Amino acid sequence: MVVPVIAESQTIGLGHQRARFTVTGVVQGVGFRPFVQRLAVDLELSGSVSNDALAVLIEVQGRRGQLDEFERRLRAEAPPMSVIAGVQRDRLPGLVAESGFTIVVSSNRQGVRTLVPPDVATCDDCLREMFDPADRRYRHPFITCTNCGPRFTIIRDLPYDRPATTMSQFPMCPRCTAEYLDVGDRRFHAQPIACPDCGPRLRFECGSERIDDPDAAIEAAQRALLAGSIVAIKGVGGYHLACRADTAAALNGLRARKARDEKPFALLVRDIAVAHRLALIDDDEQRTLLSRSRPIVLVRRRAGAPVHHLVAPGNPLLGLLLPYTPIHHLLLSATPGSEVSPLDVLVMTSANITDEPLCFDDQDAARRLPRLADAVLTHNRPIHVPCDDSVVRMVEGYELPIRRSRGYAPLPVALGRLLPPTLAVGGELKNTCCLIDGANAFCSAHIGDMGSVDTTRAFERAVDQLTTLHRVTPDLVAADEHPGYLTRSWAERHAGGPDEPELRYVQHHHAHVVSLQAEHEWLGRPLLGVAFDGTGYGADATIWGGEFFLMDGDPTRYTRAGHLRAVDLPGGDAAVRNPCRVALAYLAASDVSWDDDLPPVAACTPAERAVVAAALDSGVGTVPCSSMGRLFDAVAALIGIRQRIGFEAQAAIELEIRAERGGYAGGGGWAFSIDADSVLDYAPVIQAIVRDVRAGLPRAVLAYRFHRAVADAVTTVAQRLTAEMAVPAVGLTGGVFQNVLLLRECTALLRAHGMHVLTHRLVPPNDGGLALGQAVVAALAGNVSHGAVS
Repeated sequence: MVVPVIAESQTIGLGHQRARFTVTGVVQGVGFRPFVQRLAVDLELSGSVSNDALAVLIEVQGRRGQLDEFERRLRAEAPPMSVIAGVQRDRLPGLVAESGFTIVVSSNRQGVRTLVPPDVATCDDCLREMFDPADRRYRHPFITCTNCGPRFTIIRDLPYDRPATTMSQFPMCPRCTAEYLDVGDRRFHAQPIACPDCGPRLRFECGSERIDDPDAAIEAAQRALLAGSIVAIKGVGGYHLACRADTAAALNGLRARKARDEKPFALLVRDIAVAHRLALIDDDEQRTLLSRSRPIVLVRRRAGAPVHHLVAPGNPLLGLLLPYTPIHHLLLSATPGSEVSPLDVLVMTSANITDEPLCFDDQDAARRLPRLADAVLTHNRPIHVPCDDSVVRMVEGYELPIRRSRGYAPLPVALGRLLPPTLAVGGELKNTCCLIDGANAFCSAHIGDMGSVDTTRAFERAVDQLTTLHRVTPDLVAADEHPGYLTRSWAERHAGGPDEPELRYVQHHHAHVVSLQAEHEWLGRPLLGVAFDGTGYGADATIWGGEFFLMDGDPTRYTRAGHLRAVDLPGGDAAVRNPCRVALAYLAASDVSWDDDLPPVAACTPAERAVVAAALDSGVGTVPCSSMGRLFDAVAALIGIRQRIGFEAQAAIELEIRAERGGYAGGGGWAFSIDADSVLDYAPVIQAIVRDVRAGLPRAVLAYRFHRAVADAVTTVAQRLTAEMAVPAVGLTGGVFQNVLLLRECTALLRAHGMHVLTHRLVPPNDGGLALGQAVVAALAGNVSHGAVS
């Protein structure tokens, strides 16, 4: 398709030049070609602009000064959804005569593909139209334009044109076509556009009842929610389950159906004013809540907030989410002519049973949703790529990703160097995969915890989508060294054989550290990486997780320069689910008897104590474990905060919560013993905890003292190792550093001692960021078994 713009004919003459601009980055699906055309016309330049799978290609002709101004404004005034990675300018022979400026049909070239934009929230212009009775898209549930709406979740292939999206099945009506072709219209070349006459259709289903009128469907969903029903809602990246946030019956029903006993739910709130009624929100948190990415932001609950405690049992934080689709806005606003007063707060959680993948396909929804929801608000626009909501916390004004997905994926991490095509399969929990294509690393949206057939299929689908979209056949496949990981088994079935990609294994905490280096463009520079998490397979076949890794100038090498002293962990996964059993192991290793006055001893049954004692005495059924995450669990049990858990890291989360509740006044007083090899001995801390528990000190004081003791130990080891090895920076990574209190304490102490500190800003510190590090290590080197183990 060619879209001409009438302009005066130009001839190449004195002072005139012709140039080609090749623009790479997120430059498709964001209104870049219309922007280029308007800019060229404004500067009275002739030429053309086109997309291909690699870039936006621009040819312009005019005076030298006009071309310079074009390049300046090209960079400075680019559309809000775009991210320019590079602009290359090449001089071309001038054309004798040329009229106007045109957009030409997309084409394909071989090579690195252009970047895919993420889905972003409905823009203010579309919202004004949607609530304007005089507008033809009044209350249209799928309103969108060049500056907003679905992108990543509807793209099947590149270059990004309507036939390559799930909107291809909705032919544009004459009026939408006219807008699409009008260079002055906000929807010029906006691929997802539609209207009530030609777009997707909303419908409400409840048993045999089916409502196809959009407003009636919205009203029916509002009535069902008010009545306490659980309603499944199809969004841009998958189905959610919604219910009231203020009634025990609805929340208990939702928890029972999802098999989710205590893990917090997110809340969809009508607007920022409602958010402020529920939580104490600072300027940085408000900015993130209102950002185009619209993540779930964890903020501090306001006293007396009108939500039931079952939304987030025992947790002072609420996960708040502002509307990011037209359907959300309609659902939370009054329907004309209706007597229903819509709720301004809704629980909004993924439509899946715990440990199952996100439900996004309509056939899958027909199979799974009847067990989960009383009614469904759905539509007929297919979702090609499932994408769960992202979750962040704000730390020092920056986003700390907890789950990186919608609004962020598939934006790449720029590596600053060309690397061979590599696929990394990630870890077992919070799984994502990662594909390196040239100088970019593309992390998938959040997939979830591996362990079921459905999750494995979701993982395979994510791999296929990444490789297909970028037209990459990996030369290398990277996997964790853990022999029991399903992701490793998958990698071994698909790589390592004749005519298959080479298979490379990467140690778990090495991958964590390199993921942090990669996002900070620190590859090739020395770093002391502090990798604290719950479980990672060590190079000595034990469980690691309290690690200090010295990284020299080669990111493929590491030296285990220090670590937490190992404890014999009894019972594997059973111990993880029962922090009281973990605490028994730490008491034994610290020469503290199991007296009944200690909370974890009292919490364990006599049979449990006997089993743990026998395992510790014989060594059968135990594994040495240096995990900081397990130590946090044990301390939570010793202090009497949590003896059994219902979801991952629950005990550690509640320990952090308790430490934040006034514990600072009692800080200090406990210290790890640290030997010459930088091995942290927890025994003095465990003994101090037992003493202070018996002395009746408040749990908040005890919880904070432990956090401070860990931060002091990190600082002591970091001072020693960075000075000995002349290392300029310390990096904090691993799932334990989702603990914002610990992160702040460590960062403040390290900086106070003159050290530069790296923390995660682009990918999560937990295993959701693991694949990035795996991919980089595998792409840069062969077998990483040369990492030194002390």
